[in-house]
Amino acid sequence: MTAAPPDDIASLRAALAQAEARADAAEAEAARAKAMASNTEALIASLKLEIEKLRRELYGTRSERKARLLDQLEFQLEELEATASEDELAAEQAAARTTAVAAFTRKRPSRQPFPDHLPRERVVVAAPVSCPCCGSDKLCKLGETITETLEVIPRQWKVIQTVRERFSCRACETISQPPAPFHTTPRGWAGPHLLATLLFEKFGQHQPLNRQAERFAREGVPLSLSTLADQVGTAAAVLKPLHDLIAAHVMAADRLHGDDTPVPVLAKGKTDTGRLWVYVRDDRPFAGQAPPAALFHYSRDRKGEHPERHLAGFTGWLQADAFAGYNRLYEPDRRPGPIRYVLCWAHARRGFFKLADIAANTKRGKDAPPISPLALEAVKRIDALFDLERTLNGKPAAERLAARREHGITLVAALEDWMRTERARLSRHAPVAKAMDYMLTRWDGFTRFLGDGQLCLTNNAAERGLRGIALGRKAWLFCGSDRGGQRAAIMYGLITTAKLNDVDPQAWLADVLARINDIPQTRLHELLPWEWKAIREQTKAT
Repeated sequence: MTAAPPDDIASLRAALAQAEARADAAEAEAARAKAMASNTEALIASLKLEIEKLRRELYGTRSERKARLLDQLEFQLEELEATASEDELAAEQAAARTTAVAAFTRKRPSRQPFPDHLPRERVVVAAPVSCPCCGSDKLCKLGETITETLEVIPRQWKVIQTVRERFSCRACETISQPPAPFHTTPRGWAGPHLLATLLFEKFGQHQPLNRQAERFAREGVPLSLSTLADQVGTAAAVLKPLHDLIAAHVMAADRLHGDDTPVPVLAKGKTDTGRLWVYVRDDRPFAGQAPPAALFHYSRDRKGEHPERHLAGFTGWLQADAFAGYNRLYEPDRRPGPIRYVLCWAHARRGFFKLADIAANTKRGKDAPPISPLALEAVKRIDALFDLERTLNGKPAAERLAARREHGITLVAALEDWMRTERARLSRHAPVAKAMDYMLTRWDGFTRFLGDGQLCLTNNAAERGLRGIALGRKAWLFCGSDRGGQRAAIMYGLITTAKLNDVDPQAWLADVLARINDIPQTRLHELLPWEWKAIREQTKAT
């Protein structure tokens, strides 16, 4: 039998207080449980991301799907960490209203100390003038506790005034004055750091000049678009000799990666489709000592005459796709000699992967084509070859060649036998047959890597060089002109080469622009990213 509720006011108030306390405790418990669950989800996401990064470090990127997975895990972790922190704060606020439930505090990984090179600003909290216990003023300092908080100062602008005093000789009345300091650009008004910011933001971070001008204006420095464009064009011309040195270094390689990508070009009332071509020298996969570098070229179309002109003096290996425009480069009577070609397995694998991508087909719903078992099997067989190549990355050419002869030839021969057998059973209109024909009709080009330890399985080095352009197209939409495309090719080559050598492109450009007009031509090579980096490291060591 349920007890009758109290009828006096004091009892009602007490019951209400108890009910409110129970409600607060229940709410605090719920908030604590929610915070713990959010923390667990964030921890799981963090561990998944760490595992995937370790797998990539050990084995490389297995597939396009795995590459997308890493991006998804990073985004998922970002959202879950924010949610966990939000729920932790809510749990603390709920626990503060009750004494029955303890507050929940997340376990966070220990933070690394802030870098020593950052300037420190001491803010001293005023000490008490008397003892809070007895009131005595006889206090002596025992030490101090320092809490560090990282802060950022908004970009600061300044005008540097260079003063040149004029003097007159009282003896001969000759007027003398120190020579004017050189500017990075003729009649220039922009300092090297500002120029480096303009160039890197435009070509490295894909921020068009109009957006930069808007941001500068909000910061109190109005600069017109034409003024900024003038400085970008002049700076690109100043950097051209350095670009030429990089071009000579790239063309001196025994092996190049080549690829191209479309770029919209502004035309009258429309946009045309131009091309940006890249040639990458990267000897690191076979432990080569030559520094990596990238060379870009621009053209208004995709005719074969362009790579012929780009590679006019080159006679080594070219790793590229099966673009017909390269064909004349491979002719035996070419002068100064034929280029030997090797094809890209990642490009060929992509044709099968599209037919075997279960995740992508699931998103398409009813309109998705059926998963091809043959394509799935082809991907698995090709991935076995990729697994072998990952273990050989960075090893000397002789060791790579020996491993390929021991294991790679067997894998490739088995793939060819299986593919030719299955192809004979398929209609020529089958989608998977087209992917097979792409490889089988060019089998010699795909298997040449088995006979040379310096060759790579894929052309990913060139595709990575073009990745920034693919991202940038969404921001800058089109090149303004053919000259703009040529200027972009120069800057992309400089910035990509700096990144390949683990050099901060903006810091490097600022230093180069400050020195390039004052350095002798015989020492211009000291400004190349790899030599610039080595000189700085040597200076720091001493």
